[in-house]
Amino acid sequence: MITSILRFQFKDGVNEAEIQGVLSIIERTAKAESVAFYSLGRYFGDPQEGFTHAYCVSIPDLASLDRYFREPAHREGDFQFIPLLSKLSQMTVLNDPDPDILAKIAACRNAAVDPEWMALFDRIGLT
Repeated sequence: MITSILRFQFKDGVNEAEIQGVLSIIERTAKAESVAFYSLGRYFGDPQEGFTHAYCVSIPDLASLDRYFREPAHREGDFQFIPLLSKLSQMTVLNDPDPDILAKIAACRNAAVDPEWMALFDRIGLT
């Protein structure tokens, strides 16, 4: 299982209607056939970190991950979602014992994600 956890904070001035719209966009992507389960909502971690929301998505295997990256809703959603953020953090949890799994995940992402899409994350300084 490949589990990705995103924590994020919206830019100042993003209103509640925009936030709800973004959450709907993320949920649309999370409902892809390749997703085993997801959770999306407010983040209740350390307030000092500044994150207000989180998205956890679990994907069964590399073939499903490839499909998830290639979902048109995923790319389209990120172009609507990422520009509204002031802060974004990502972490991955894996239960796969393969010592090369991180390299395989990176290769899957790099094969599916075009440079313009990757630049979105570069601009926000994904941590």
